[in-house]
Amino acid sequence: MNVTMKLIAAATLGVMAGAAGLRWWGGESATLQVTTDDPEPLYWVAPMDPNYRRDAPGKSPMGMDLIPVYADTNADMTAGTVRISPEVVNNLGVRTADVVLGRLPAGIETVGFVQFDEDRLQHVHPRVEGWVEALFVHASGEPVTQGEALYTLYSPTLVNAQEELLLAWRRDNPALIAAATERLQALQVPAAAIRALRESGRVSRTITVEAPRSGVVETLQVRQGMYVKPGMETLSIASLEQLWVIGEVFERQASQVQPGDTVRMQFDHLPGRDWQGEIDYVYPTLNPRTRTLQVRVRVANPDGALRPGMFARLQIASDPGEQALLVPREALIRTGAQTRVVLALGDGRFKSVAVTPGRVGSEQAEILDGVQAGDRIVTSAQFLIDSESSKTSDFRRMQAAPDDSHDMHDHSGHSMGHTP
Repeated sequence: MNVTMKLIAAATLGVMAGAAGLRWWGGESATLQVTTDDPEPLYWVAPMDPNYRRDAPGKSPMGMDLIPVYADTNADMTAGTVRISPEVVNNLGVRTADVVLGRLPAGIETVGFVQFDEDRLQHVHPRVEGWVEALFVHASGEPVTQGEALYTLYSPTLVNAQEELLLAWRRDNPALIAAATERLQALQVPAAAIRALRESGRVSRTITVEAPRSGVVETLQVRQGMYVKPGMETLSIASLEQLWVIGEVFERQASQVQPGDTVRMQFDHLPGRDWQGEIDYVYPTLNPRTRTLQVRVRVANPDGALRPGMFARLQIASDPGEQALLVPREALIRTGAQTRVVLALGDGRFKSVAVTPGRVGSEQAEILDGVQAGDRIVTSAQFLIDSESSKTSDFRRMQAAPDDSHDMHDHSGHSMGHTP
């Protein structure tokens, strides 16, 4: 009887243990099923630095929450495509825009500066050697009027030329008088000085050099007492009646400007006042340091309001060109090798693609190849997405080679297994 009771008790315990085991197994399986449904992140990455990765949640060096990156499990995820959860998209502030067909807004906004009109510069050179006895202008920028005395010059050559003319007059020889007069004129002796010589009959020790035009002294190369000789520039005089405005155009905009384009100019010191002009010359060379091309505009300045060196804001009315695909300028990702944009494919999927940019305006840029009208592109936070897209594409290319070699190894092993 005791043996029978023991057997019944053992059987009961076995049934209870089995039931408990089934219950535990079912619960564990359910737990595993739930856990499997929630994918584990591969790693966490900083929003502003994709190279900063960690194996667990935390903060980036900038104090921002790290973003989880998950393995791609969908079969339709092509190389270079990344998936981002809606929460992360919202946290990153991802914005998108459509690729549209249109014309780039005409006009280029740039800056420039005022300078003297070099075509109106007057250079003063002595035609004889001598010494500057008296200097009547003292600094660059000093205004002068036509006929005003600039400096007096003592020259033995000029003294001899005057004596020759006096001798010709005393001899009353027309040929000698004409020759001596022409010599003094060739040496830039003023007509008034020649008349004074005839009236007084006395040689002047010095000759006064006068301003050939009205304007301001641009450069002053001499001082009182200096020795000068033919070919040496003593000073130059510039006109303020007409000036140049030199504009700077970026290299990518060089093809959009040409002589004859209308230019509207504004100056900070004269708010509310505009100047109109047109490009009369496009310089042939590019500045290697600033990568800009210079354009020249002639500006009338009858009231003298403009001064050389002033800063100018230019609006150049250029040809809008043909219709092209347009994207926001900030959507472009420029690298050393190419230009890229990030496509928004929907359902949180993004892909970075290479494009061929055309002209670039202040707000929009032309795209010649790489996208189609109606495509949706990312205009903010695209640098992080582009980095992840490139890494995903590289990972898949590296992953394909081992898979292929593994398949070849399996086929080889299978064949060897059937070799008699």
